[in-house]
Amino acid sequence: MAAPWVVNDELWSVIEPLLPVKRAGTPGPAQMDSRRVLQGILFVLITGIGWEDLPQELGFGSGMTCWRRLRDWQAAGVFEQMHQVILTRSNAAGLIDFDRVMVDGSHVRAKKGGAATGPSPVDRAKTGSKHHILTCANGFPLAVALSAANVNDHLMLPTLLDRVRPLRGRPGPPRRRIAILIGDKGYDYPSVHAELKQRGITGYIPRRGTHDRVTAGRWIVEQAFALLHQYRRLAVRWERRTDIHEGFLNLGASLICWRRLSNRTR
Repeated sequence: MAAPWVVNDELWSVIEPLLPVKRAGTPGPAQMDSRRVLQGILFVLITGIGWEDLPQELGFGSGMTCWRRLRDWQAAGVFEQMHQVILTRSNAAGLIDFDRVMVDGSHVRAKKGGAATGPSPVDRAKTGSKHHILTCANGFPLAVALSAANVNDHLMLPTLLDRVRPLRGRPGPPRRRIAILIGDKGYDYPSVHAELKQRGITGYIPRRGTHDRVTAGRWIVEQAFALLHQYRRLAVRWERRTDIHEGFLNLGASLICWRRLSNRTR
C-alpha cells in the first residue's frame, strides 16, 4: 500500500493542469519536479513535522522549496481550483447533495500567533484560530474558511456560502443553491435568518435559550472535521502566515473529497 503522501497518476492528472508553468528562459536554477514537491507538501501536511525537518532522503526537495511552492500555488489559486475540479467530478458521479448541507466551526491552537488568531473562548483564552466548513449530506466539504478563534461562527456563514461554486457534470444547469442548511445554536442570529431567506435557503437552526437540539446529520460535519484534523498540520496551526495555513486547509478539504470520490467509484 502506497504511503498517504504519494501522488498517484490519477490524482496527478487532476492537479498538473492547474499548476503555473515557469516560462522558458526565465532566470534562475531549474525547478524541482512539481510532483515531488507536492508530495513533500503532503508529507508535512500529514505528519505535521516542521518544514526544516523534511527528510532529504525522500527526494522531495528542501523544506524551504516546498514552502515556497505551497505559497506560490496558494497565491495562484491552485488548491481552490483543485477542490472545485474534484467536486465537479463528484457531482458528475451523483455524490454531491445540495438538499442538506451542514455548517460548523472548530477551534485549533495557533502556536505562533499571527493574523486570523485570537483568544479561544473554549481553550482558556489561549491563542487560536477556527476552521469553518460547509459539508453536504454525503460528507463532501463544499467550502472552508479560516478565522480567529474569537470570531463567532455565524459571522463566517456568508463567506462560506459565497465560496460554494456552481457544479457541472450532470444534466441541466449547474447547481449551487443549497436547499436546507443545518446548524447549531451558534447560528441563531437575525442576520443569519435574513441571509438564508435572501438566498432562498431553509434553515434548521435551534433557538438559543431553548433545549432544542439538531441531531440529524450533525455527525456528518463532525466527521468532516475529524478527517480534516487527521492531517496534523491542520490539527494545530503552526503558520503565522494565513496564506500558508489556508493552503493546507484547501488542500485538506480537496483530499477528503478525492478519497470519498475514489472510494465511491471503485
